[in-house]
Amino acid sequence: MKHLSGLARWQHFDHDADIGVRGSGATQAEAFEQAALALTAIVTRIDLVEPRQQIELRVENNDPEMLFVDWLDSLVFEMATRKMLFSRFEIGLSDGKLSARAWGEPVDIERHHPAVEIKGATLTELKVEKRSCGTWMAQCVVDV
Repeated sequence: MKHLSGLARWQHFDHDADIGVRGSGATQAEAFEQAALALTAIVTRIDLVEPRQQIELRVENNDPEMLFVDWLDSLVFEMATRKMLFSRFEIGLSDGKLSARAWGEPVDIERHHPAVEIKGATLTELKVEKRSCGTWMAQCVVDV
């Protein structure tokens, strides 16, 4: 399953019983945003999630790969505690600090038909890199 929009895109990749998420984009922030969409798409179809409410998130880590894991884990935490799904993200990155806004809505079982519950990001297949073509890619396996 892929979503293409210019250079930005997200996708899932198979990994045993868990699921990999991968985001690509013109910038590292855009790759992180696309991976967040892939995270939501594990649970439900993104087009079913309306961006009704906004939340703000902040994570810090000087290691870009661990920052990515922290980012995804912060989303998983917000999804679980707020009982929300998110369909739009804006990320700012600077010196190991990520500030983000996420838009979504509370889970509606009848409309969203949640497929699984995501437990968290793992270090398996973890990679954040700028590719030779100039685009960024961020990926890891998430525990479901």
